[in-house]
Amino acid sequence: MPIQVLCPGCRSKFTVSDQFAGRTGPCPKCRRPITVPKPEAPTVTIHEPEPPAAAAQGTGRAPTAPIASTEKPVSALQFAVVGAGAMACLLLVAAARVAWPPGGAPTWALATAALGLAGPCAAIGYAVVRDRGLEPYRGRAFAARVAICAAAYAALWGIRAAVPAEMTTEMWQWLYVGPVFLGLGGLAAFAAFDLEWGTAVVHFSLYVLVTATLRWLAGFTPI
Repeated sequence: MPIQVLCPGCRSKFTVSDQFAGRTGPCPKCRRPITVPKPEAPTVTIHEPEPPAAAAQGTGRAPTAPIASTEKPVSALQFAVVGAGAMACLLLVAAARVAWPPGGAPTWALATAALGLAGPCAAIGYAVVRDRGLEPYRGRAFAARVAICAAAYAALWGIRAAVPAEMTTEMWQWLYVGPVFLGLGGLAAFAAFDLEWGTAVVHFSLYVLVTATLRWLAGFTPI
């Protein structure tokens, strides 16, 4: 049976195999040595070659091998949902081109699209860039974090709309404006999903890439 482990340093939670019960190894995130608790129920010990983590015990040094965690593969249903969502986005863009001229969609339609895409992008992006050595967020905790991150991402498009056009007409101006938006988006992903800073910026960039592509297809300037 898997054992739930809580790191006393960074408070990260993850699952390890019961074969590591009683052994000491570094936290996959903060590298602080932690000891895997033994299960209360009696277990049958199976003798096998000692992994590097156990071999380092008694040497006065921290073990070098991380504690293995259990990773669940992505299901076919999740791939199907992503594909269906992509097709739905393309159909909505096509409908927008019919209903309004290129670049003529009203503000309410753009705001609805930005918010509607933010949730799926935040959830899919987390599945792509999250640390595989840590237990993922699930259930209500995951839904709440996706909602918070999505609201922040959609709000950044509202802030972008309020930026005067003369500040973004030239590409070189984005050297000053772009890092501000990347920093704010990365901060939202960092706070919502507890990602590393660079990974959080990549997470926000996935959302920007999707929405900018759909804006271009709808006849708007991408950014």
